[in-house]
Formats: sequence, structure tokens, C-alpha cells
Amino acid sequence: MRGLNGQCLSGKGSLVLVSTGTVVLVGTVLFAAGCSTGGTGLRDGGPARTESVAKSAPPTAAPSADAPAASAQPAKKVDPIALLKADPKVSAEIKRDLKPCTGKEYPVDVSYGKLTGSSAVDIVVNVLSCADALGRGSYVYRADDGKYENVFSDEQPPVYAEIDRGALVVNKPVYGKSDALAYPSGEDVITYRWSGEMFTEQDRVHSDYSNVVDGGVAPAPAVTKN
Repeated sequence: MRGLNGQCLSGKGSLVLVSTGTVVLVGTVLFAAGCSTGGTGLRDGGPARTESVAKSAPPTAAPSADAPAASAQPAKKVDPIALLKADPKVSAEIKRDLKPCTGKEYPVDVSYGKLTGSSAVDIVVNVLSCADALGRGSYVYRADDGKYENVFSDEQPPVYAEIDRGALVVNKPVYGKSDALAYPSGEDVITYRWSGEMFTEQDRVHSDYSNVVDGGVAPAPAVTKN
């Protein structure tokens, strides 16, 4: 994801990992917010769609490799705003700024999917800024005895978390001093998998983006995989 003008983008920052019951980025549900308008919608790895959180119904989660289809329970609609405000692991700053951008539309993306091997679907919540849809915080919630536990969180913007084939993928755009918001210099993509008690890093890829210089195109992006 490269641009932020007119499209949601994740950002850079460090994340906090913690065991079940501790701070850990939680990922599974995403309601995409309209970047330019601050609207909210449902996101599934592609461009954000402008449907409000209140009107969007969560998709049925596809079974992961760790759980057979027969054991997968359908996603239950969750109020992401109430979930964030009741979570003691969400910072006071995020809670204070968690207000509708327009009307009743909050700058929140929510995704439902299988991340932690539970029979119930997990939830990934991304909080964005209204002005430019910059990712301010990403959280993963795991169902536990009818309640949702924060098992992953990253509040260092810009950041955006997604579910990709059973893995938690965190995108962090990298900006230079003179970079426009829509054109970061690069991006870090970090992949995490559930280890049974917490998310552990499995892969990290850094990409340097090319830029147009004096009417010409700079060399192709350099990709570094750690």
C-alpha cells in the first residue's frame, strides 16, 4: 500500500507483544474508513469500501488451516467502539479522540477471521485519523468465554493490521522528511503467527519505493527481506 490520499494506508511504528491477557496486537476485523472523507467501511485486503460501521455486517470467517470448517463458528457482529472504550489496554489518547468523523461514522476498520486457532472468530480493529485516514492504532481481540481479550496492540502510527491466510500482517509506511503523505519512501510489512499464547514475528520485509525524478523514473524498488 503506497498512497494515503484517497486510500487507507498503514504506517510505521513499533508494536507491543504480550501473552494472552497482555498487550498484543489483535487482528481479525477491519472496517475500512474512507480515507479522504473519514468515513468507515469494511475492508478485506483491498481498497477501502465506503460503508459505515453501523450498516456493515461482518463477513463469515473462512476456516483456517488449524481448524476444520465444521468447527468454525460464524462471526458475530461486534460494536468496535464499545470494545475499544472498554479495553484498559487502549490508550487514553486513542479513546479521547475516538469520535465520529461525519454523522455516526467512526474512523474504524474491523475484520473478522481466524488467527488464534480458537473455534470462534478473532477480531482485528484499526483506528484511523479522520483527516487523512492514517493508521493510529491496531488491535487484535480473541474470544474467551464469551468475552473478547486484547492479545495484540500497536499504537505507534502509522500502522495498519490485516488478516492474511491465517496470519496477522502489520503494514508500516516509512516516511522521509520531505515525503508527502501520499508517497512514503518505503514500507515495512511484518507477519505474525499465533504461537499458542501470543503472536510471534515470522517474517519482515522492507521495501524502498522508487520516485519520479526530473521527469524520469528512479530505479525499481529495493526489497529487503529479513
